[in-house]
Amino acid sequence: MSRVVLFEMNSQDPERAANFYSSVFGWKIAEPNWGYHPVTTGNDDKSGINGGISKGPSDFPHGIRIQIEVDNIDEALTKSVESGAQVVRGKMEFDDFYLAYLVDPVGNGIGLIQNK
Repeated sequence: MSRVVLFEMNSQDPERAANFYSSVFGWKIAEPNWGYHPVTTGNDDKSGINGGISKGPSDFPHGIRIQIEVDNIDEALTKSVESGAQVVRGKMEFDDFYLAYLVDPVGNGIGLIQNK
């Protein structure tokens, strides 16, 4: 079973968003890496789902997207498209993982992530 492992908040003003979530909810927000501010929402005593805040691209300028961890991103992309999803960004390679963005059949933005 694939599970939700991260969230991603897109904003045209990620610094402002980071300041808001840090001051209101106490989230720990790290310095940006690739324009992505890593976010920690829990600790050892009380866990949370971590994620990040970044500047949204023109095709997804703002909103929240979950990241679903999969064992095989190529297979998950194929099944997603066969089931009515639309690929927004195909498989991208990063140092430790692969990432792709989709819109599901009802219009929700999701990400797929496969660790290397």
